[in-house]
Formats: sequence, C-alpha cells, structure tokens
Amino acid sequence: MRRPAKTLTAQSVRNAKEPGKYFDGNGLFLRIDKAGGRYWVQRITVKSKRREIGIGNPELVSLAEAREIALDNRKLVQSGGDPLQAKKEALAVLTFEEAARKVHEIHRPSWRNAKHAAQFISTLETYTFPKMGRIRVADVAAADVLGVLQPIWLEKPETARRVRQRIGLVMKWAIAQGWRLDNPADAIAQALPKQTAPKKHRKSLPYQEVAGFLDVMRGSNAGKTTKLALEMVILAALRSVEVREAVWQEIDMDKAEWAIPARRMKAKKAHRVPLSTRAIEILREAKALGDGSDLVFPGTRYGRPLSDMTLLKLVKGLGFDVDVHGFRTSFKTWSLERTNFANEVSEMALAHTVQNKAEAAYARSDLFEKRRKLMERWAAHLSTHVENVVRIGG
Repeated sequence: MRRPAKTLTAQSVRNAKEPGKYFDGNGLFLRIDKAGGRYWVQRITVKSKRREIGIGNPELVSLAEAREIALDNRKLVQSGGDPLQAKKEALAVLTFEEAARKVHEIHRPSWRNAKHAAQFISTLETYTFPKMGRIRVADVAAADVLGVLQPIWLEKPETARRVRQRIGLVMKWAIAQGWRLDNPADAIAQALPKQTAPKKHRKSLPYQEVAGFLDVMRGSNAGKTTKLALEMVILAALRSVEVREAVWQEIDMDKAEWAIPARRMKAKKAHRVPLSTRAIEILREAKALGDGSDLVFPGTRYGRPLSDMTLLKLVKGLGFDVDVHGFRTSFKTWSLERTNFANEVSEMALAHTVQNKAEAAYARSDLFEKRRKLMERWAAHLSTHVENVVRIGG
C-alpha cells in the first residue's frame, strides 16, 4: 500500500488540474485523466489480487467521504469480504434502462417544463433502450453506445447529439455512485464522423415583390423611424444590426457615402456603402425625427437603437412570412437575374468575405463606383409599383 509523504487536503483536491494520480491514505487516490475527468479510486488487495475500486466523482463525493468509504473497504477486506463483489451484487438488477429512469426521476423537478422531461426519456426509449437497455449500467461499453449512435449520427444529427448527451448524463450518475470509472459516451468522440450542421436559409421575398412590400409598409401605421430603418435595410442590402446601430458620424451626406467601422461588421472589416438618392432622402427624414442622440434610427428609449424584433415584428405584422435578413437574398437574386454586373460587385455590396485565398489576395478594390451604380439600379427597381404582393394573414 503506497503511503504518500503528504496526504491530500480539500483545497489540494480542488486545485488539482494536471492529469495523473494524487495519492492519499488507505490506497485512495484522485485520478485525473487527459480529458479532465476526475475520479476517486481505491487500490486494494483482495485475496492476493490487486483491485481498483471506483468511489465516485470528487464534485459529488468529498475527500472526507471518500476516506470513509476507503476505510470501510479495508475493514471489509480484513474481515474476508470483497468490496468490488459487494458493489456488483448491489448493482446486479440495475440495467441501463433502470438507471436512466432513475436519473429521469431525479432530474424531472429541475427541468424547464414537462415537455423537456418527456423528451429526455422518449428519445432513450426510441433509440437506446432497444439496443442497450438490458445491459447493466456498470457493463455498458463504448461499443454499445456507438451501436446506438452510429445509425442516426449523420441522418438525424441533432437527435443523435441529444441521445449521446442523455446517455452521458446517466453514465455520470453511475460514476457518481461509484459504479463506473469512465463515461463511454465521451470515449467514442473519435469514432464518430464529423457532423455537418445544416445551413438554415432565411425566408426571403421574391425580388419582384419587394417593391410591393415597401408600398404596403409605407401605408401601415407602424412608427415612422421603424419604417425608415427597415427601408434602409432593404435599400442598402445591409444586415439589420448594421442599420439599427448606425450613428451620424459614419455618414457623409455630401459624398453620399456611409463608412461602417470594422467593429460593427460581421467580418470585422470596415465597409463603405454608396448611398443612393432614395437612401439620402431616408436619412434626411430620419434626421428630422432624431431624439438628439447620435443614433440615426433611435428606439423608444433615449440612446438605445431599435431592436431586431421591432423590424421583424413589422414584417410579420404586415402579413409577410419572411425574415428581415431575407431581403439580402432578394437583392442578390435580383442582381444575378436582372443585371449584368459581375458577381463580385453584389458580393462586395453584401460585405461578403472572399473565400478563395488566391482571389482574396488580388481583390484590393472594393469596387465602390460600380457598387454605386448597382445600388442606384436597385433603388430604381424598388420604386417600381407591383400590384401582386403575396401576404400571409394580415
């Protein structure tokens, strides 16, 4: 039995971070694996055979409790017993399904709502219990978890991730009980292929209907500043936040130019916006409505910009089932289908980053003058009245 020169303290247990073994008395030591997992383990000799017994997670089992368990195990061995066998016998009827249902009951009061609690157990009933529900929780191997997840990992990525998380929660509970030393749900990370997150496309309005939308919007009872901000989003093909947080120092009315600093851009790169004739008119109207702050489109509270939900609420309230961001798609589609401008011009207008490194190295110009002509064309398109506008509800 190793006798450390210096035993552990509660503070040293909390401070221990490096992978390795930190020994205490009675064969007890704290094991920290490379992934950062922390476990109490007792090394003890039973009937001439060295055994390692898991005692639990130090987050749930204190040093004093671990020492007490280790001492009890030594006493049991000295009396001819086997702590590991006793633990296995106690666990003999506890299958993974039984353990999962126990965890479900323990956590049920802390979950946000009944639906979340029901989803926890229903996903395990559908995907996990049929394959490994009858296996004792102490005997579940990484291969068992892999067998559950592999068939759905790419086909149903979100569901698979949740199933893995829920299996892991059951295993962490088993570790805390001292029934396991590892979490097989974590051990399979390298065995599963990389998931590709599905790209969510924002709902957009066909470019032929955007002018009609603006007609409907202008005739609505919405706040004047809100309507001006949304029209600017559409007219300049900008992101909502780039318009809502605009300040007057960024805008040069004489040059008809708007310089958005890098800190406010998604790509963290400064972006110049050529202002069309209609954009200048919007800005003059906004100036007249200003609240005295530096914000171009202030919200109802002084010094605070309009919220993103304010613009979205206006769009939805008018009966259009589209996203504010989707108007950028409308602009892009119009540019491709109705103009002869090169793709790079509309990409620059949208402040998209050039993905190809070779192209990016040569793309020194922001094509500002070409973009000015493009945005004037877009403004002219938006001034065209369109009768057939699709509205949902409203």
